[in-house]
Amino acid sequence: MRYEYTDGHDSDFIELCHKLDDFLNELVGGEENRAEYIPYNKLDDIHDVIVVYDNHIPIGCASFKKYDDKCAEVKRVFIKKEYRGQGISNKLMKLLENKGRSKGYTYFILESGEPLVSAMALYRKIGYEVIPNYGQYKGMPDSICMRKKL
Repeated sequence: MRYEYTDGHDSDFIELCHKLDDFLNELVGGEENRAEYIPYNKLDDIHDVIVVYDNHIPIGCASFKKYDDKCAEVKRVFIKKEYRGQGISNKLMKLLENKGRSKGYTYFILESGEPLVSAMALYRKIGYEVIPNYGQYKGMPDSICMRKKL
């Protein structure tokens, strides 16, 4: 596996984000059931991205964007189904956290939900703790927000 640092304009990252959206739509029974989340998953403000490749095939991604001077928000974490369960997402998150530290962030925050069973298990396993919903996720009962000190 090869892990490449890029930004939110990378065509492989954009394609993987479309696959993530398809996965989420299937998981919740259609795009209309997650419409309130869509505005918060735009790629415009994402400048820090890692794409994972199996040879030349993009198979996963993760990114973060600035939340405030000390905190960044993890966004668009995804591994293609056939590559899950191999520890790729764990390594991807470690690399992402190292990149965040190198940029001066002391915390990562993220938003997820219980239907994302594997993602929630990963985040808990690597030290993320549930916090009150932040920002745009306040008042969204299906959201679970988490934080980790880097």
